[in-house]
Parts: sequence; C-alpha cells; structure tokens
Amino acid sequence: MTVYVDADACPVKAEAERVATRHRVPLVLVSNGGLRPSENPLVEVVTVPEGPDAADLWIAERAGPGDVVVTADMPLAARCVEAGAQVLKPDGAALTEANVREALAMRDLMTDLRAADPFRQGGGRSFGKADRSRFLDALERALRAARH
Repeated sequence: MTVYVDADACPVKAEAERVATRHRVPLVLVSNGGLRPSENPLVEVVTVPEGPDAADLWIAERAGPGDVVVTADMPLAARCVEAGAQVLKPDGAALTEANVREALAMRDLMTDLRAADPFRQGGGRSFGKADRSRFLDALERALRAARH
C-alpha cells in the first residue's frame, strides 16, 4: 500500500504526510520539481521531467489496488480508479467508478466553456479549513479501508 500525491499545486501535502506517517504507509510526492526532500523515511519525493502530464503518467503507471492517489486531475483520477486504486481530491471528495466519468465530463465541459469565452473569470471556489478537514478524514478512512 502506497499513497501517491500529484504534488504540483496540491494544498494538502503536509496533511497527507501526517496521516500516512501515522499509519506507517509510504507516501510518494510526485512533481515537476520545486519540492524539498523530506527527512521522513516514509516520504519519497519524485521529480519527473518537465512536460505535460509527466507526473500523472508516472503515478498512473504505478497506482493500483490497495493504493490511494491524491489528485485534482480528472484524467489521472479516471486512470487510477480504473486500475483499482482509491482516489481522493484535495478537498476530501472520493472519486469512484460511480462518479469519476461524470467528474471527467464536467471538467471537459468547463474547459469548453472557458475556451468559448476567454473573458470568463474564476469558476473555482477557494480552498479552506473545512476542505482540509474533510481531506484528513477521507484519507484516514481510505487508509483504514485499504488495510482490510
């Protein structure tokens, strides 16, 4: 069992490390760079080459049953769910076979809407304490479930 974090712009890296450490589960932070190595022996920082989706591809090639993936990237989430991994968004929402295709379709729709109206602003909500708390709870539950 491993927790993989799509770490570029992920707001819950520290929380993921705290929960994974408590459960004594390896945590892999995957990014294009800019992350400091951790002194925690359970944490591995993987730097992938620059390029579109390099971190996503690295995670997708490794994640499978028993693993937990933390990402806000819907195509990566869909691949990981298909591979049998549990997937959590940084706000604690679980992505499953039942809802990942809908989330992917919504992402595509929003991309199309932004492309059609280049002056469209925002659309996303801010990340707050409640999101962080939901994530901590969701990761705790996911790691417990993966052990059984």
